Amino acid sequence: MSIVHVAVGVILDAQRNILITRRAPQAHQGDLWEFPGGKVEAGESLLQALTRELHEELGIAIGRTSALLEINHDYGDKKVLLDVHIVWEFSGEAIPQEGQPMAWVAAPELSSYTFPAANKPIVEAVEDLFKRI
Repeated sequence: MSIVHVAVGVILDAQRNILITRRAPQAHQGDLWEFPGGKVEAGESLLQALTRELHEELGIAIGRTSALLEINHDYGDKKVLLDVHIVWEFSGEAIPQEGQPMAWVAAPELSSYTFPAANKPIVEAVEDLFKRI
């Protein structure tokens, strides 16, 4: 089974809220909340993929980012490598381009949303980060 490499953005607004979106019902892990991003295509760098995916999904252009963590997860039917970056700055207004539900959430509230299992370490890392900044 091949591994799907995914670029993931933890996007912060000026008040340090975090943007999450809900997966389409028919998608893998459908109806669960996630941090936006998508598959790294052949020949693309991680930053190129993150830039493309966040523009396609939300209509934003990313500015300053920093690596947060990498997660390898095996769902049984699919293996993923999540390459997670904090998006500290972006331009444009985040508007769901695919009609997906979206929310800006304070870090301590993230744990009240249901995420795919592979996203749980992201929630923990973000909560930990926000205790330190």
